[in-house]
Amino acid sequence: MSHTAEIIAVGTELLLGNIANTNAQELSQALSSVGINVYWHTVVGDNPARLAEAVDIARRRADVILTTGGLGPTYDDLTKQTVCAAFGLPLVFHPEILEGIRAYFEKNVHLTMPENNRPQAEFPDGAVIFPNSVGTAPGCAFQCDGVHVVMLPGPPFEMRTMLRDHALPYLRTLSKEVIVSHDIMTFGLGESPMEELLRERMTHMENPSLATYAKPSEVRLRATAKAPTAEAAEDMLRPVVDEVCALLGDVVYGVDVASLEAACSALLRERGMTLSSAESCTGGQIAQRMTALAGASQVYRGGVVSYWTDMKANVLGVSREILDQYGAVSEQTARAMAQGARRITGADVAVSVTGVAGPDPDERGNGVGLVFIGLDTPEGTFCRRCDFGQRRRDRIQELAANHAFDLLRRYLSGAPLSR
Repeated sequence: MSHTAEIIAVGTELLLGNIANTNAQELSQALSSVGINVYWHTVVGDNPARLAEAVDIARRRADVILTTGGLGPTYDDLTKQTVCAAFGLPLVFHPEILEGIRAYFEKNVHLTMPENNRPQAEFPDGAVIFPNSVGTAPGCAFQCDGVHVVMLPGPPFEMRTMLRDHALPYLRTLSKEVIVSHDIMTFGLGESPMEELLRERMTHMENPSLATYAKPSEVRLRATAKAPTAEAAEDMLRPVVDEVCALLGDVVYGVDVASLEAACSALLRERGMTLSSAESCTGGQIAQRMTALAGASQVYRGGVVSYWTDMKANVLGVSREILDQYGAVSEQTARAMAQGARRITGADVAVSVTGVAGPDPDERGNGVGLVFIGLDTPEGTFCRRCDFGQRRRDRIQELAANHAFDLLRRYLSGAPLSR
């Protein structure tokens, strides 16, 4: 039997935008892994009437409902009470659960449990109770009128732990199928031309399916299959992934790879090479993205943020003749910056970025969005010219860093350096 699910996140702080609803993302991924289709996400404030309305809508269109939040001890934590009322179920007090909460306070908080935590030991009649090993709010699951309801705490770490240890095993028993997806990551071809190239295939696919998701200068193609086992789903997906990768060629930078920088880091490790960087308009974004990766110290030697022209000359060794004749934003300067970064760090390869991020043109009249990316290697120095146009400053910086990583990964993988 195929199940459809709705996730209801409870919390006024979510509606106000004070925190992001990361729980919904993790729950959707988890449900897909056990073959349950998520069709709806709902966010409701700490208001019993609106939550009751949301539950009433959800039970009429989904047979699996997951809630997060509203299981705490304060006056506005009313998820259990509201959900039980919607299904006509009484709440039953479990003294052994209360003793567990009391023990948690003594051991982890070193305080006597306040009496307002008592409602956390009340659960729908007949519910399966999920212990909370990292907090005070247990969760639960029950079935009523053909609908399975799972209630989990709101704090992400508590929700994640309970989902892994208790909710997923419960949900896994509901479905006889699994959903498996693979992300084909691409750079350099926009969503519209890619959709046009693949439209005929995508419109005739049901299981497996193929869908596009756009990011700055990137398109993620997600291939998804549903089957009785993960092995069967993988067998269905393999020819789809192979066909798409062959069709798109070197536009694909990896399958199930987190980012361009992660692909570059893996290629550097495979080739036993190290990287350095010299950045101007990106302000250290390349260095930040590289060092955010686990194991970065194996492949990344360091970088220079040479924002002023004097820094380009005095630290990176860009000649005054180049700077005077061509300016800081030029192919010649980008090449010299990359050469300087490689020379002073001893790295095997180096990337550089210099450009105009805006909001105004530079002193030589170079327009906003003009960027030059250099790459210095044992085989020579290369440069890519990009014109991103009148975009926001942060978008230009992100695009410039993405193109630097793309130029690097093309060199490391043996692909043509031109896009």
